[in-house]
Amino acid sequence: MLASNAMAGSHGDSTLAQVKAKGFVQCGVSQGLPGFSNADDSGNWTGLDVDLCRAVAAAVFGDASKVKYSPLSAKQRFTALSSGEVDILSRNTTWTMTRDTQLGLNFAGVNYYDGQGMMVPTALGATSALELDGANICTNTGTTTELNITDYFRANNMSFNLVAFEKADEVVAAYDAGRCDVYTTDRSGLAAQRGKLTNPDAHVVLPEIISKEPLGPVVRQGDDQWFNIVRWSLNAMINAEEMGITSANVNATQYNKVTPGVARLVGKEGNFGEELGLSNDWAYNIIKQVGNYGESYEKHVGENTPLKLARGVNALWTKGGIMYAPPIR
Repeated sequence: MLASNAMAGSHGDSTLAQVKAKGFVQCGVSQGLPGFSNADDSGNWTGLDVDLCRAVAAAVFGDASKVKYSPLSAKQRFTALSSGEVDILSRNTTWTMTRDTQLGLNFAGVNYYDGQGMMVPTALGATSALELDGANICTNTGTTTELNITDYFRANNMSFNLVAFEKADEVVAAYDAGRCDVYTTDRSGLAAQRGKLTNPDAHVVLPEIISKEPLGPVVRQGDDQWFNIVRWSLNAMINAEEMGITSANVNATQYNKVTPGVARLVGKEGNFGEELGLSNDWAYNIIKQVGNYGESYEKHVGENTPLKLARGVNALWTKGGIMYAPPIR
């Protein structure tokens, strides 16, 4: 079991108090997963997971730029959070019962519903994962993908040889070099990493989805206030999309007549910000500076991006998906 004595903070202060004192949110992200958390040549981080970090900063400081990023491998991520090295882990991390109950951590929600898939070279000629008996399979260590792929091959009475690496780019490089017949990870990860291959068009993602991978932000147990801030920052983005409030029109909510639900969301009614220990315009600042969930999705991973990921189950519940946030009231 990982140490969780950081809890509210190594010096007894709440995480919110520590974050305010240092002036920024320290966010644990991936070591480079386009669309989710990825840095450009100038060190500017962008992505769906990065937007969650920025949303929390906007809620706390009224300034989405007040974030520092810690690139973490799958193996490093939980220790970094438990030890207090980071305030939030927003790094394509699957919510599981083991992680919820044994690691001293809390998942604050789901910002991408995913499932594990498999990619193979087109030249292999495979059209189904059921044709992969005896395959060499590349993946990351310290992830649910190792367990899922083992379960899948055992359930289908197939053998395989697992070739695992700590860093995602090591996995991609090994697969690209032909050391493996198969690359397996979340399907969003396959879409993101495919662009790093020498010839992306020479590879195909097989149709099977072998697991449920609800990905979301994680915090340490023992600090309900910080947990609520992270959870409701995500919920505010989802509720804003449902209400049709965007970064472009949120200003108008301040002087136009709006529905009671919108009034509560943007801080015109109630004391919802104060109940989080924040100013009452916390959600307004998120929407204005980061956007609603749909804006963030389409900007970073949607069908007009290199990842070309359809909303699918990540669409709002009102549009055929399962993305749903509790009401602010």
